Amino acid sequence: MEVKIDPCTGFCFGVKRAVDTVYEQLKKGKTIYTYGPIVHNEEVIRELEEQGVRVLDDVQALKALPCGKACSGEAAGNSAMVIICAHGVSKQVYEMLEEKGLEYVDATCPFVKRIHGIVEKESREGKYIVVVGDPGHTEVKGTLGWCQGDAVVLETVEEAEKFVPPEGRKVFVVSQTTFNYNKFYYIVEIFEKKGYNVSVANTVCSATEERQRSARALAEEADVMIVIGGRHSSNTKKLYEICSEKCAKTYFIQTLDDLHLELPKSVRLVGITAGASTPNKLIEEVQNYVRINF
Repeated sequence: MEVKIDPCTGFCFGVKRAVDTVYEQLKKGKTIYTYGPIVHNEEVIRELEEQGVRVLDDVQALKALPCGKACSGEAAGNSAMVIICAHGVSKQVYEMLEEKGLEYVDATCPFVKRIHGIVEKESREGKYIVVVGDPGHTEVKGTLGWCQGDAVVLETVEEAEKFVPPEGRKVFVVSQTTFNYNKFYYIVEIFEKKGYNVSVANTVCSATEERQRSARALAEEADVMIVIGGRHSSNTKKLYEICSEKCAKTYFIQTLDDLHLELPKSVRLVGITAGASTPNKLIEEVQNYVRINF
């Protein structure tokens, strides 16, 4: 039996940059907070928590931090370093960090940052913003926080079919960086066929597109696929969705403990792929386990 790892696994550029940023700041001996989990992988977050990194889950948690310097009549507290997560945050969060005088480092993925600039500009010009993505995802919530006017999130083809823009409004469409790029293009086609006045920025990350294509190709030849990643990871969920379409026996796991395989002797190829925030050591653990036990 052959075990093949998708060549596009491992940390993507934005994730590596964000995680490296946290470790760089830890070396300085400061109290480190991240606004939101730095990336969507539970193993990475657990390791950082063991190093003393704390996660701020919302604006209220940020408000509760002592000021970094005298602000709004309050006495300054002990300074803390806040690191903005790779998925980005709303404009309001930046304003609050400035208002409280807190030291912060922006670890937002540059591809996400680009979307913020696009929606801010286009919404200021009066366009109706459509974000194609998961409305509950951190990245999408942050993107909406940069829109200066009306905006809507559409996740499914059915929602796109029902969508009707306000009369006379130009529509500008962007995508969550980790969205299924085939589905994104299909949704855009729906708008075009309906004759809407639509402009589009393909903001699906190029690394995401490449990872999805590569996973699809591997799933087409594999008898069994293993997809490794965090339960809250959007890009990992999309990989699982794509692989499941091509390989009936596709498993979604977070850690090696989740892997319960029963492989018949007829299995020739086991494929392994992983989300953009999955550590290489975890991928290697799964690969070694399958090789040794089957």
